[in-house]
Amino acid sequence: MIRVVIFLVFVGVVALGAGWLADRPGGVEIVWLNYRITTSVAVLVASVALIVAAFMVLWSAFAALVRSPGKVSHYFALREITQGQRAITRGLIAIGAGDARGAAKFSGEAKRLAHDNPLTLLLTAQSAQLSGDRAAAEKVFEQMMARPDLKAIGLHGMFVEARRHNDAVAARALAEEAVAAAPSLGWAGQAVLEFRCASGDWSGAIEALDRNKANGLIDKPAHRRLRAVLLTAQAQNVEPHDRDAAKALALEAAKLAPALVPAAAMAGRFHADANDTRKAARVLETAWKANPHPDIAEAYFNLKPGDSVRDKLVRAQKLAKSQPSHPEAILALARVAIDAQAFDAARAALEPLIAAPTQRVALLMAELEEAEHNDVGRARAWTSRAVHAAHDPAWTADGYVSDTWMPVSPATGRLDAFEWKVPIAELPGSMIADDTADTIIDAALEPPMRAPEVVVMPKEPSASVVASMLVQKRRETNKASPETPPAASRRRPAVSPAPVEAVIPLVHAPDDPGPDAADEVGPLAGPQPEGWLKRFT
Repeated sequence: MIRVVIFLVFVGVVALGAGWLADRPGGVEIVWLNYRITTSVAVLVASVALIVAAFMVLWSAFAALVRSPGKVSHYFALREITQGQRAITRGLIAIGAGDARGAAKFSGEAKRLAHDNPLTLLLTAQSAQLSGDRAAAEKVFEQMMARPDLKAIGLHGMFVEARRHNDAVAARALAEEAVAAAPSLGWAGQAVLEFRCASGDWSGAIEALDRNKANGLIDKPAHRRLRAVLLTAQAQNVEPHDRDAAKALALEAAKLAPALVPAAAMAGRFHADANDTRKAARVLETAWKANPHPDIAEAYFNLKPGDSVRDKLVRAQKLAKSQPSHPEAILALARVAIDAQAFDAARAALEPLIAAPTQRVALLMAELEEAEHNDVGRARAWTSRAVHAAHDPAWTADGYVSDTWMPVSPATGRLDAFEWKVPIAELPGSMIADDTADTIIDAALEPPMRAPEVVVMPKEPSASVVASMLVQKRRETNKASPETPPAASRRRPAVSPAPVEAVIPLVHAPDDPGPDAADEVGPLAGPQPEGWLKRFT
């Protein structure tokens, strides 16, 4: 609309000018050399306008002719760029679809048409990875690392390749370099944290965790929890040679995460050693309300080392009141009551759990029958019930079961992975493939490849009866069913009759089985949960 108005105004101005000249005629005489030109003013103006227009047309044609080679080359370059971008797009789509041949084809086109495009290097590297040519992929990633704008991608690619080659040293070096170059890279920050945890460098891990928090990679609650875990691990590490430093670390960890069991237990113990029973009781009671655990109970019962078993029973009754229906509270109270020879109190405490006893409940009942009535028969009957009883909670992380808390999962390297719960394979209704179950059971019945450390269990008759019954039952089952259907056609509950889990507590692997221990003795290698046999017996 504005252009139309401007055009009409221009036409009006020209018309007014022409009219003004028509109303005022005049003559113009031009003498040049031997020529005389006489004309009117209007003709002169029109002639000048035509000459100017002709000159402009000629100049435009000349300029177009001069610029035509550049325009032609620009056209072909633009077409090449467009084709290169199309090849990159199609190549990335082929990679997403898993089409290795298509990715290689479009990668070649992209290198020919758009070799300066950063996405061409990325397409080339991913195409090489998809086709399994890791050497070519590493070569491209090295080229990326040499370019400032692609250094982060190159480091990530080389890091992935190092992990695939199980080269932990190179992977850690690449992650450290990536963090130094770009601290906000999430994968690098997490990798550095995991590597430092795996090497036991707890101070370095805390530094990496704080850096991740400063760069917005984790939120504040997660940072507090993970920092408490790392402080607890560091406290456990330095406690044998520097109790003051361990105490400071444990107290800070308990302050950051009051519900963290190992931190609360250590903090309570350190307060008790300093005769500050009030602070110790407060720390332990807070942790107990959030997460009842035998370690918390044990530390609470031993607030005063010189107390009698009757004094411990009073504290156990007080602690149990905060969680009256929790199994851990019942078991802790029953344990102390048996030690104090308050058999009626122990029997009353265990009464709610007798209908569906776990292994610890059955073993405590066996001990109670033997201690109160010297009834060996009933004690053995309860011990035999422990064979088929449900398992108690244990420290579990990613399918790995440990008798002690650890800051990092040995299976995956995940920080703060251990939870106090019943192992998943022991839950009612859990199913595993029959061939997997046979493999696990055979691994438990056969001698391990690594020399195990045999743990001498308290109450030797009960523990030996449990182990011998389980092994004998499995062998009798093998003899009774020589022909079995194919493993793929059978499914059974993971808990049936569970010989493996009862045998495991009698064998304790070395504290440091090494990085290949899981491959040598199977997924159940390493420290195993004997706590259900010995913690309260």
